Amino acid sequence: MVKTNPGQFVREVRQEIRKVTWPTRKETTVTTIMVLIMVFLAAVFFFFVDQALSFGVRLILGLGG
Repeated sequence: MVKTNPGQFVREVRQEIRKVTWPTRKETTVTTIMVLIMVFLAAVFFFFVDQALSFGVRLILGLGG
C-alpha cells in the first residue's frame, strides 16, 4: 500500500474537486421538487394499497362490523 503525505493528499483532493460538475441552483430546485412530488405520490399510493389490503383482511376474517 502506498502512503501519501497529508499535503499530497490535499492537493489530489483539490484536483478531483475541480473535475466535479456541480448542479446549478435551478437544477437543484427542480430535482428537489420532483423528489418531493414522487414521495407524495408514493405515500398516496401506499396509503390506498394499505387501505385495500386492510379492507380485504377484515372482510376475510369477518372483523369490524
